[in-house]
Order: sequence, then structure tokens, then C-alpha cells
Amino acid sequence: MCRIPASQAVRMVRCFMIKNFFESVGRYCLFLKMVFRKPEKWRIFWRQFVMEADKLVLSSILIVAVISVFIGGVLVIQTASNMSNPMLDRMYVGYMVRESLVLEFCSTMVALLLAGKMGSNIASEIGSMRISEQIDAMDMMGVNSAGFLVLPKILSSVLLSPFLMLLSMALGILGGYLVVEMTEIIPTAKYISGLRYSFNGFYIFYSCFKMSLFCFFISSISAFNGYYARGGSLGVGYSSTKSIVTASILILMFDLIVTQLMLY
Repeated sequence: MCRIPASQAVRMVRCFMIKNFFESVGRYCLFLKMVFRKPEKWRIFWRQFVMEADKLVLSSILIVAVISVFIGGVLVIQTASNMSNPMLDRMYVGYMVRESLVLEFCSTMVALLLAGKMGSNIASEIGSMRISEQIDAMDMMGVNSAGFLVLPKILSSVLLSPFLMLLSMALGILGGYLVVEMTEIIPTAKYISGLRYSFNGFYIFYSCFKMSLFCFFISSISAFNGYYARGGSLGVGYSSTKSIVTASILILMFDLIVTQLMLY
């Protein structure tokens, strides 16, 4: 029996992984080409857009709001407890909470949260339609199934997700304010002064841009994995898991890239 050397086996596995990666990227680009075709009936498209906005974005408001309020409070406590130097003005607690929320938490952390909620929703819905052959029936009728099912999801999440970011920022600041009021960890006036200190409006645009970009990855990758799901209910579950993992990795990767390009 012929044995393959270990080094050759490693090269074969590496080549196989590279081949699968480029094949998946190519299929993803072709999928987006199908998705972004002009809708045949705009009236139906806008109706789907409103439905997807309610299902994907508006339904996420509660969980984003709850997490943002508690994170704002936690940031106040952690920042104040680490500023033990009496030479530091306590105003900087509010300033650091605001910057942490605007620059990172309200875009990147909320996007990672949505990768689990929104991504699994999209992948499981479209994957179930693929397994039950509903997508095949739409293709047989001459309907662009990718555009009909996916385009409203992508546009609704990309266009409306910045409002989730702004809501998260406002509630995070509110959560910090409530902690300051209840615990008196720092004077309330100092916290409010810190929130107003050296405000840069470009950071809001930067965070909104990141949020829209991240939600594009979440919606498109989840739809792609669901659209090509195979293997029954197990395949649907696998596509949902793969969507969440892939979207989370891309969110963290492009967080670094966008920050480097826009802030430095």
C-alpha cells in the first residue's frame, strides 16, 4: 500500500483549501451580480423592503437597546474606577465613555450582535426555501429569485442600520448617566461636561459607515450561504453557523481596515 509523505499531504490540503476559497469568492461575486439586477416590479420590491426592514432592523431594537444601556453603565464604572489619579479631571470619564461608544461599541460590537441574530434569520429563511424547492419553483417561473429574496434584505439592513447605531449611542450615554445619578461615582455635571468636551462629528459618520458596511456583509453572506444550502435541515443549520462565523471574521477584519483608512 502506497503512503503519501506528510509534506505532500499538507500541500494537497493547502491547495484544496485555497481552491475552495477562490471558488467560494467567485460564486459569491456571481451571486451578488444576480442580486443587484433591476427589479422587475418596483411596487413589489418596496413592499418587500418594508417587510424586511421590520423583520431585520426594527425587531432588533429591543436587544440593541437593552445591551447599550447596560454597556454604558459598565463603561462609566470601569472608567471611573481606573481613574484613581487625583490629578485627572473626572470630566474625562464622560469623554472616554462617549468615545468608546461612538468609535467602537455602537458599530462593531452591535454588528457582531446582529451577525448572530440577523445572519441566522436570513440564512435559515432562505435555506429553508432552498431545501423545500421554493427557490427552484421561482426559477422555473422565470423570476430572479436571488434579486426578489435577497435585494430587499440587503438594502433594508444597509440603509437602516445606522439608525440602530445612533440609538445604541444615545442609550449607552443614557445608561452611563443613570449609573452616575444612582451611584454618584462622579458628579453629574462632570459627566455631562465630558460628553460635550472636544466632540468630533466625523466620528459619527465613521461609525455609521462602518455599521452599513458590516450589515452588508452580514446580509449578503447569510443570504449566499442560505441560497446554496444543501442537505436538508442539517444543511440549513450548517449554513446559518457558517454565515455567523464568516460575517464575524469579516467584521473584525474590515474594522481594522476602515479604521486605518478613515482615521489615520
